[in-house]
Amino acid sequence: MTEPPPAPLSLAALAAAEPSHLRELLLGICSGPAWAAAVAASRPWPDRAALLAANARATAGLSPAELNEALAGHARIGTPRPGDAASAREQSGIRGAEPSVLVALAAANSAYEAKFGHVFLICATGRTAAAVLAAVRERLPHDAATEAEAVREELRKINDLRLDRLLAES
Repeated sequence: MTEPPPAPLSLAALAAAEPSHLRELLLGICSGPAWAAAVAASRPWPDRAALLAANARATAGLSPAELNEALAGHARIGTPRPGDAASAREQSGIRGAEPSVLVALAAANSAYEAKFGHVFLICATGRTAAAVLAAVRERLPHDAATEAEAVREELRKINDLRLDRLLAES
């Protein structure tokens, strides 16, 4: 059985969280331990913009190995992990797509994974399966360095959305 998501927090409560609790919360946002440590080390955050800036700096600073650790927490696009509410919510635009689009998306995912050695990462919130398929096809010709930068940007966007969801509305 899956645990319910944590209740939203205020920015002040997040900044004041005990280190072990903050680490747990941040690892729920992004599975990269280096990312979580960098974001935690940047507290306190005077405002939401400072927290999101900390996310951007932490994401940009990940080594290739650390980026791979962060990617390991993400499901393959089009197949959210069972019981992973965040993944299912973020990929909701994929559900109900035409079977031919889903087959093409699975094939594109396989080609991408074979080339780059990790799942295709995209901020899928609000995107249809056809839009995600177009993005995979657009990014597949990238070289490894170009794609790593694209992945960092998508990871930053996903983390921003997850941080926003964690925080209570002011």
